[in-house]
Amino acid sequence: MGWNSYDAFGDSVTEAEVLANAQYVKDHLAAHGWQYVVVDYRWYDPGAFNNYPNSRKGVPLTMDQYGRLLPSPNRFPSAAEGQGFKPLADKIHGLGLKFGIHVMRGIPRLAVKANLPIAGTDFHAWEASSFSLCEWNPDMFGVDARTPAGTAYYDSILHLYASWGWTLSRWMICRVPIARRKLRRFGRRLTNAGGRLFSPRRRARRRDRRRTILPRTPNQWRMSDDFWDNWKYLNHAFDLAHAWQGIGGPGRWPDADMIPLGRIGIRSVDGDRHTRFTHDEQVTLMSFWCLAPSPLMLGMNLPDNDDWTLSLLTNDEALAINQDALGKSARRIAKTGGAEVWVKELSDGSLAVGCLIVARIRMR
Repeated sequence: MGWNSYDAFGDSVTEAEVLANAQYVKDHLAAHGWQYVVVDYRWYDPGAFNNYPNSRKGVPLTMDQYGRLLPSPNRFPSAAEGQGFKPLADKIHGLGLKFGIHVMRGIPRLAVKANLPIAGTDFHAWEASSFSLCEWNPDMFGVDARTPAGTAYYDSILHLYASWGWTLSRWMICRVPIARRKLRRFGRRLTNAGGRLFSPRRRARRRDRRRTILPRTPNQWRMSDDFWDNWKYLNHAFDLAHAWQGIGGPGRWPDADMIPLGRIGIRSVDGDRHTRFTHDEQVTLMSFWCLAPSPLMLGMNLPDNDDWTLSLLTNDEALAINQDALGKSARRIAKTGGAEVWVKELSDGSLAVGCLIVARIRMR
């Protein structure tokens, strides 16, 4: 349960904006169980401004002499002089909250082009790269984790984060076992968001693989593409959750993605606006994310919340269903026409029941 910078600020969030949202979590939400503050992607680009990373291809990025990305000091002043995210993390921890960052898989293309050394080894960036590309982000090449140089590069990243005194990473599914093994050496836990895994259309032939891999790899994984404030996405979320029902549980959570309520799009997708979801749709969203249960990561700029939105985020009865210790997935037990019924078993032996009824109104 927490806040993530992407829905409001895309790839250009600043330290001041992070701290303003962290303070709101402490002042208004922490008493209801909200505790995470997460900086989303491309915190290492000093010139990020419009959430179109492909337009930034080849631009200078903030990194050290070993090709490890660092927060840009013009956006995160406390990161100056190579301090990284430690000072910001310390401030957020001082509020009684937890701090996390989004980590792009791979190694910076600029590090490979310059063939920078890998910290603590005789390897160089060229040897670690698989040269695979990401279609939506121009910053990185993939890392060939089958090679000693590739694992050494990931090792060096984890050493860097350990020097900041904390580790919370987001890796692709194929990198998770590597990261877990390495983090054990640092005596640290890995909370992992895993990326988007396996389309429901391929559910049948991948069902067994999901059930065997996921319980022992990431703590949570995205079950959808990016989720936005449009009814088609919310309607589809019910079918996605049905595809994953029975697989999640304590320590392994299917994630329905961030929650685009309140003021979003300030420097992100579709422009500055308040959520397009109606009040009824917002209640539906929060109710179902609690019932599923999905991790609850808020995407809005929290200081802009109105009283109605705050009341939705502090409904302790609904939040208790999301956080129930049993951790059982809700099951869809009926679907007919525009109606669905979902049931979730709770740790005290009771049941939480959700009913969705979609009315189609013909406009004259």
